[in-house]
Amino acid sequence: MTPRTSREIAELVGGRLAGNADLMVTGVASLQEAQPADLSFLGNDRYKGQVTPSAAGVVLVPESFPEPVPAGRAWIFCANPSAAFSKVVMLFAPPTVTYPPGIHPLAAVDPAARIPASAHVGPFAVIEADAVIGERTVIGAHVFIGRETRIGADCLIYPMVAIRERCVVGDRVIIHIGTTIGSDGFGYITGPQGHTKIPQTGIVQLDDDVELGAQVAVDRARFGKTWIKRGAKIDNLVQIAHNVVIGEFSLVIAQVGIAGSTRLGRGVTLAGQAGLAGHIEIGDGAIMMAQSGTDKDIPAKAIMMGSPAVDRKEFARNQFNLHRIGKLADTVKVLQQEVAELKARLAERDNRR
Repeated sequence: MTPRTSREIAELVGGRLAGNADLMVTGVASLQEAQPADLSFLGNDRYKGQVTPSAAGVVLVPESFPEPVPAGRAWIFCANPSAAFSKVVMLFAPPTVTYPPGIHPLAAVDPAARIPASAHVGPFAVIEADAVIGERTVIGAHVFIGRETRIGADCLIYPMVAIRERCVVGDRVIIHIGTTIGSDGFGYITGPQGHTKIPQTGIVQLDDDVELGAQVAVDRARFGKTWIKRGAKIDNLVQIAHNVVIGEFSLVIAQVGIAGSTRLGRGVTLAGQAGLAGHIEIGDGAIMMAQSGTDKDIPAKAIMMGSPAVDRKEFARNQFNLHRIGKLADTVKVLQQEVAELKARLAERDNRR
């Protein structure tokens, strides 16, 4: 990790430098934890009050940041400080872990599996008959690859992942520790004698450049396929049920649950702990905010909040009215008391007549 000057970093990210151009940067850190030789960034306006008090020698800030640069420090003004920070991080990151090609002697690989010489298969991995592994793909320790499963090139399958039979994985797919691909979908017919299992005969297909976090469960289809399309990113602890379709470049964030046969369009975002009932459609570019839930179709580009989910403007209006209930109740009590007093006076007047 070679130290870089603030001027060099500004050139790397295409930013406008203000302040000390020769300040040496040796690492990166958050605004709160940074030291004078560190670079940090302002990615959210809620933290702008931390920039000037921070010890960071160099800070990536948005073009609109108004605070003057303290003596000896530097601001680098960027259109997108978060994206710029991602570039800088790679300068100071530890070396990338590499995996030598070859099959570990403790791996169990069926002779009928097809594995190129450029692939890596770790210890205690199990690869069953007729599975196909792509060039330069890494199969980590204790990974299970089922019969006839096909995995593309340049994939990274971390330890203890299970991919059951006949599933299809594209190129450059990343699957993190403990994720399961192709378990049976949750399907039963309930009758007087209990629950009869419905055969789950389909597969799971992950297209190119998909990434799945740790402890994700993607169920195989009842028939056909459960399909996660190109470039979709799935966070940890997500449940994706049978025959779900997730559109290109969608983001599914932690602890989301998606019930069977629901379809997400292109570029959909499901924030943490969102829940979707089965057999519904979420339109292109729609956003389900954290802890929202729905059993209805959602139109394209909608931003939904709450459970049952409503448009965010309606949600804000409902929340505003909800907080007024206490005051309204107090007002009603006062009015009821006044009405009672007026009725008593009227009754007294009538009795005098």
